[in-house]
Amino acid sequence: MTTEPAQKALTAVDIIRFYEQFVKDWENYHNVRLQEEQTKHEVEMAQQALQMAAYLQQVDTFLDIIAGHFEQTDAFLNGLKQTQAVGTAVAKTREAMLRDEIAGLRKLVVDIKASSGALTPVPALSAEKRAEDEPLQALPSPAQENRKKAKARTISAMTQRFILNDASKSADTIKGTKTTLDLFIEAFGDLPVSQVTGTTAGDFHDLLLGLPATHGKSKNRLPIRKAVEAAKEQGLETVSGKTVKNHFSRLSSLWSVLMQREIVAKNPWAQWSFNTAKKTERRCWTDEELSVLTQAPWEHRGISRRTYAGMVNVALYTGLRLGEICNLRCQDIENVQGVACFHVRPHPKDGWSPKSAAGTRLVPIHSQLIKAGIMSFLKPEQHFLFPDLLTSSEGVRGAAFGQAFSKLKTKLDLPAEITFHSFRHTVSTKLRNQHASFRELWIDRVLGHEASHRSQGTMNYTSSIDVQNLKNVIEALEFPTFKLDIPES
Repeated sequence: MTTEPAQKALTAVDIIRFYEQFVKDWENYHNVRLQEEQTKHEVEMAQQALQMAAYLQQVDTFLDIIAGHFEQTDAFLNGLKQTQAVGTAVAKTREAMLRDEIAGLRKLVVDIKASSGALTPVPALSAEKRAEDEPLQALPSPAQENRKKAKARTISAMTQRFILNDASKSADTIKGTKTTLDLFIEAFGDLPVSQVTGTTAGDFHDLLLGLPATHGKSKNRLPIRKAVEAAKEQGLETVSGKTVKNHFSRLSSLWSVLMQREIVAKNPWAQWSFNTAKKTERRCWTDEELSVLTQAPWEHRGISRRTYAGMVNVALYTGLRLGEICNLRCQDIENVQGVACFHVRPHPKDGWSPKSAAGTRLVPIHSQLIKAGIMSFLKPEQHFLFPDLLTSSEGVRGAAFGQAFSKLKTKLDLPAEITFHSFRHTVSTKLRNQHASFRELWIDRVLGHEASHRSQGTMNYTSSIDVQNLKNVIEALEFPTFKLDIPES
């Protein structure tokens, strides 16, 4: 006979423990569920972030693609606008020419009618009566009219009208065009543009290649054909292919305008090939050559040694072009975010502008340049930084300085491979050989070059960090043998 074990009676303590454990289990369950929901929410948020990032990437890609189309559309519209403007100008010119021809024809008809009335048969007159009559005036022949029109369309008249009278042309373009025009007229005379053919262009091409390189640089120069003969007989160095190309380019630009206006049928100056290889390879200044230059005396009546020293210092510690230095104004020295800078920019009132759009820039002033005394050139009510530089008859400021510097270099027996422009080459080479981590974009900005790495983006040079980067680039320039002090005024 078996007996069932007696069940232990539950006490109050057991019941309390049971409920305490129940509450703990319920709290754990609740916490697990809460953690699960938070994890689920974080996953959803991460998915949304990924989707948003993918969407933004698609938007960026779309904007990059559409930006290119916008640029093409804008270029197309601008080209269409220019074409329309040119077409309108041509149409107006043709209309004016047709009106002139109609007026001439009307006058011709009236003159013919008047002449026919005067030539109506009349009774014979006596010899004495005929002697008293005035002789009949002959009408101008078509050949005479053509000669008058050709005279009005000579190469000098067309150049004056479409190039020299164009206010938008630079001083260098005007000067170069005048030189080319003088050479052509001296060689072939002031021909009507309709008579200039490919044969004429070829003869001019051959003639220019035979000219001595020094032609036009002395007061007592030989006539062009005799100069070619002398160069051939004496074995003189002749002009470069690049110079001939420049002459042809100026004439080709003129003929392009004439073709648009239908004054000529074709351009005989286009599609010529030239050997533009440099005869003298320009190079940088060496330390020894800079030392020779700093010890050399400067002798020029119109340009002070103070100006000479200031310009050479600026060239070597900034890399500015000669034209940019000559046209610096006192107001072009600015303080940008605590950094003293040269602000190279267009001067509309002075008719000067940098070589290209990239030439408009800020160039921090080197501490050595400030120490040398460049700031002493700033004077109240003074326009240009170097006021004793004059503007030539062709409108080029500082042309006399360039010639004087070239003479000084020759006097010092310095090689032809170095020029004033070699200061700029020296700066460029120094900066690109620096061990510092300078970005190419910073160096291009300092020198006014088009950015060689467009993918890096375009910097706004007025921001403080960018100006400081440019300042660091400039301060990397060191020339231990160059000690050209700027005299006090």
